[in-house]
Amino acid sequence: MNKVDVEQLLKKAAEPSLKAPLLHKFYKGKVGVSVKCRVRDFNDFAIWYTPGVAAVCKEIAQDPEKAYDYTNKQNMVAVISDGTRVLGLGDIGPLAGLPVMEGKGLLYKYLGGVDAFPLCLDEKDPDKFIDICKALQPTFGGFNLEDISQPKCFRILDTLREECVIPVWHDDQQGTACVTVAGIINALKLVKKDMASAKCTVVGSGAAGINIARLLIKAGISPENLLSVDSKGILSRDRADRATLQEKYKEKWDLCLRTNLKCRQGQVPDAIKGADILISASKQGPGTILPEWVKTMAPNSIVFAEANPVPEIWPWEAIEAGARVVATGRSDFPNQVNNSLGFPGIFRGALDVRAKTITDEMCIAAARELAKVAEDKGLREDYIVPNMDEWEVFPREAVAVGSKAIEQGVAKFDFPPDVRFKMAADIIKAAREEVQWKMKEGFIANPDK
Repeated sequence: MNKVDVEQLLKKAAEPSLKAPLLHKFYKGKVGVSVKCRVRDFNDFAIWYTPGVAAVCKEIAQDPEKAYDYTNKQNMVAVISDGTRVLGLGDIGPLAGLPVMEGKGLLYKYLGGVDAFPLCLDEKDPDKFIDICKALQPTFGGFNLEDISQPKCFRILDTLREECVIPVWHDDQQGTACVTVAGIINALKLVKKDMASAKCTVVGSGAAGINIARLLIKAGISPENLLSVDSKGILSRDRADRATLQEKYKEKWDLCLRTNLKCRQGQVPDAIKGADILISASKQGPGTILPEWVKTMAPNSIVFAEANPVPEIWPWEAIEAGARVVATGRSDFPNQVNNSLGFPGIFRGALDVRAKTITDEMCIAAARELAKVAEDKGLREDYIVPNMDEWEVFPREAVAVGSKAIEQGVAKFDFPPDVRFKMAADIIKAAREEVQWKMKEGFIANPDK
């Protein structure tokens, strides 16, 4: 690739960051509250509010499940963060994290037809954070945890999944892992390698990296062929800091026990050498992963550089170094392995069958359906996962998730798949058409005018 091409690609990569402040200021946020009931005249307020609403309140008091029939609880998700690990920016606080949570709400609505409300909490203590979330359950049908630092993010998720009566999801853990698994399934098909025998290295042992490794193992990667790497080197039961890992980072220690059975030692370049698959969920680059390291991988290698907003290695650098299939977390490059392909459809499916939790098996079902959508359209080296504008991805994913929830006995409703597909498709279509109509009619202003 010549210098001019690289400069053009770098310029394109910088455009979103240049435009974002201007457009955020213009719209003053991305989500709001809109009315969904008829208001023919002011007499209707007697139905929607007092005195008529009292009859609805009494019924819910007698039967709490009716809250799902009479309120928006059945379609309302809270996007909750303490701002301690926002994107690749670190601990910037809950206020600075608010634009991200609003963005999540936009994606939930437009892609999944889910009403999502951003809640940035000024609370870093995990026990208090858990208590606040549990107290919020009456309002919401589910929780999306977001941008919470490790190791507390693991305990917060595990505790809330166990103690809440609504589904709880941590997108940095489960969402990233789900879409990564989908991409790996199809990338391996393209390079004609078997998942059970493929050698895989995961660079980064934060919330995303640990769960990517864990879900890959559940999906078929052999633990003996998997290496995980953190800032101190390859995870191993023989690590010098094993006492600290056992005490403070039990999820890392679990990977130490389950993977790297030969107790290989070394740093990132040592772990990458000879690997079929490299997945990096580490600090943003470029330069975090070097091209000369990629050159040491097995032939027809697969490289997923998932840091945002700047991947650990530019995709063209990885390709020139010998990688055959390359993915990033960015929407402006081919093969976007991004949570946005997962959480809208996954929560759509969970809400539609009123699942009480979102299991790992539901995540894998979503990953396999994502992979199948792309395969149905024809796999290419620059197309291993669907794009966000392929709207049918999300109802198909919703059906797969709902079916697995029903199979596992964690769903309250058991609708046939075709009924659930139509229901999800209608909700998603309505959400998209509402935005387009508001733009056409001027209710969403055009910043260029």
